[in-house]
Amino acid sequence: MTKPQSKHVLKLRKTLLAHYDARGRALSWRIRPKDRADGAVADPYKIWLSEIMCQQTTVTAVTPYWHKFLAKWPSVNDLANAPRDEVLAAWAGLGYYARARNLHKCAGVVANELGGEFPNSEQQLLTLPGIGPYSAAAIASICFGAPTNVVDGNVERVISRLYMVENPLPKGRAELREHAGEIASPNRRRSHRNGDYGQALMDLGSQICKPKNPKCEECPWSFACLATKAGVPENYPKKIKKQKPPNRYGAVFYLEREREGTREILLQQRPDKGLLGGMMQLPTTDWTDTQHPLDHLLTQAPYPHNWQLCDKPVKHVFTHFTLHLKVFTAQTRGDVEGVWARLDELDNYALPSLMRKAIKVGEIKGNFVMF
Repeated sequence: MTKPQSKHVLKLRKTLLAHYDARGRALSWRIRPKDRADGAVADPYKIWLSEIMCQQTTVTAVTPYWHKFLAKWPSVNDLANAPRDEVLAAWAGLGYYARARNLHKCAGVVANELGGEFPNSEQQLLTLPGIGPYSAAAIASICFGAPTNVVDGNVERVISRLYMVENPLPKGRAELREHAGEIASPNRRRSHRNGDYGQALMDLGSQICKPKNPKCEECPWSFACLATKAGVPENYPKKIKKQKPPNRYGAVFYLEREREGTREILLQQRPDKGLLGGMMQLPTTDWTDTQHPLDHLLTQAPYPHNWQLCDKPVKHVFTHFTLHLKVFTAQTRGDVEGVWARLDELDNYALPSLMRKAIKVGEIKGNFVMF
């Protein structure tokens, strides 16, 4: 690997910032250079909220949630004082639910221990729940002008191509981070341009230096990019081939009753620790590597009813495995203990998308297979 000459470092930073000034994305939470010139100032609460939501989630998916959260909880104090279950319900559908639990926990620390003010340094931000190295660097630079090294997946791709890094991911991340730091903040002084640089680099990765069909002809760094000069940008970053995620199997139980002309279903809350922690669910079996027969699954049913099997199973892809769930349904007129939720008020409950899929299957009538 041959590194770009050191004289390129200041030019890289200058050309990227010029590109950002002219073509950077206008995001709901972003303070653009023109906005700043008009007196706008980054709000740490709004930036923190956007950074946590954008972890492993697209801007398109995040934007309506970001607006919804700000409408319900305009300040970090408001969020801290909200019931956690209400926060989880508002987050439902956004995925990676540990983020929501940590979001509420972090708001509590900031509101109750830090006087409602976010720390202005990367090191202090790292001590808060749910804030890792990337988020701490982004918040510190965007809100406080700190000279940080912001590195996410988009940045890794840009840097790997710029330097033609042969060390594959994930082992090569330390090397990529080191190279990114050489350009990020050469003078180590606080400046609002530090925040602009980090956002500009993320924009470059998401909008120009795409995984496939990168727009090299529009890239402000093409003059120094070794992969572009070699004609092989799509060969980077190198990655260790992932194994196909395993399958897991189980069942959920859709129990419905009618009260005063309103349909209700039985829900349970998952334990805080583990997958989908703290979220609501239909009663479920264990999720195992083995496909068990129906009789075995029914031994884990929450109540002894005449359960019927829906003809449509539910498939849901998690990060590390694919889940296949059978859906059993039954109706009751009895007083079964548990959380009964009205079907027309499910938005008030912290239901992940997996369970909403299962509920939709359970609602379908007339498609049962008797056994």
